[in-house]
Amino acid sequence: MDKKKIVEIFAANIRAERARKNYTQEKVAEYADISTEYLSRIENGKACPTTLVIANLALALGVTLDTLLPLDNLKNN
Repeated sequence: MDKKKIVEIFAANIRAERARKNYTQEKVAEYADISTEYLSRIENGKACPTTLVIANLALALGVTLDTLLPLDNLKNN
């Protein structure tokens, strides 16, 4: 699987989890200790976050890393 597809899937999962919980970008960014602008770039597939940021986003959203980046599903594509 190519990098672009992985970034797209991750971005979509962040947006979906944030919407599911009815969290604003501001709230998630604050909890994840990143700027709202950076979160927006992540959600739009324009930024590739570090592992620390990915972990902080999962914690901020109250989900597992696998929810945001389901490697088993990616492996099958």
